[in-house]
Amino acid sequence: MPRTPSTMVDLHTFAPEFSLPDSAGQMHDLQDVAAAPAVLVAFICNHCPFVTHIADQLSELTRDWKHDGLAIYAIMSNDVETHPADHPNEMAKESEARNYIFPYLFDEDQSVAKAFGAACTPDFFLFDADRRLVYRGQFCDSRPGGELPATGADLDTAVEAVLEGRPVPSDQRPSLGCNIKWKPGNEPAG
Repeated sequence: MPRTPSTMVDLHTFAPEFSLPDSAGQMHDLQDVAAAPAVLVAFICNHCPFVTHIADQLSELTRDWKHDGLAIYAIMSNDVETHPADHPNEMAKESEARNYIFPYLFDEDQSVAKAFGAACTPDFFLFDADRRLVYRGQFCDSRPGGELPATGADLDTAVEAVLEGRPVPSDQRPSLGCNIKWKPGNEPAG
């Protein structure tokens, strides 16, 4: 299966502002979590085998992270005309089936994915209290069809560090996954 790496946006970049609806139409933005000590933004979708491979572990870990104060958003930016399995109605079903405790948002015009520099699913962006990027990259070393279990070790280490006020390890590896399914003519510039 093709693998697209994350773009590894420069660390210390400020979190782009966004206002996006969840599958029920409720709007969410970073101002909703202004007091949170850190924010995780995950670009995911319903159909990608790289996401489905880690989804249950992601759901489990986010429970602990949220309890510790981390604000969490997942964003789906795929073109739902070409990938109807990612439609907001299906996002609601996926969120319920996986017991996601975070808002799962729809980036219909794909502007938020572009603003973040998201390239694949899954793609993770962790911001500190000042909303500066401290981690971007993979969930862990596990991939679909491989022998390693999906532990979330890389992202978990980064989350624990930022929540404890420690430096996040600088050795960060790109995520690998399915490319974001851009609308025709909407692909980001090279």
